[in-house]
Amino acid sequence: MKPQAPIERIAVYPGSFDPVTLGHLDIIHRAAKQFDKLIVAVLNNTSKNPMFSVDERKELLREATSDLKNVEIDSFRDLLVRYMRSRDARVIVRGIRSVTDFEYELQLASTNRHLDDEIETIFMTTNPKYSYLSSSIVKEIAQFEGDVKDLVPRHVEQALTQRFRDRAQAGDRR
Repeated sequence: MKPQAPIERIAVYPGSFDPVTLGHLDIIHRAAKQFDKLIVAVLNNTSKNPMFSVDERKELLREATSDLKNVEIDSFRDLLVRYMRSRDARVIVRGIRSVTDFEYELQLASTNRHLDDEIETIFMTTNPKYSYLSSSIVKEIAQFEGDVKDLVPRHVEQALTQRFRDRAQAGDRR
């Protein structure tokens, strides 16, 4: 009898990533060490008005994670548990910055567990130097031409600068 191949440990780190920050990348790098494959899944949330399209966010993530061979970038627009099943993933990775994050994330984890009790959620605490960091804060700083170089990768900083320059030229200060 042939020995069975070990089951690949696949996790999904879902989020908007609009844009990806150094806090996100901290979680991605650390989670990638824990699993055979980490899928960073960009949520296509139709109720939000994102700065970058799903394809742009995926490309920014691909560039930021190009050094991680077991990280795959994807997107989804369905229930997370359905997406997880479609990718044979059993673990959701979530970053926690604060007690407020924990309360919200615990609610999501409990809901996902209710929908599929074979899917687990693990929480990774954010590096304290990124505990204040969010994509919304980055966008607000960048909108007013503030320095975001210590908050996002260089290529993301450039993409933000270009996006706000384009909007300013079009007369849109959103």
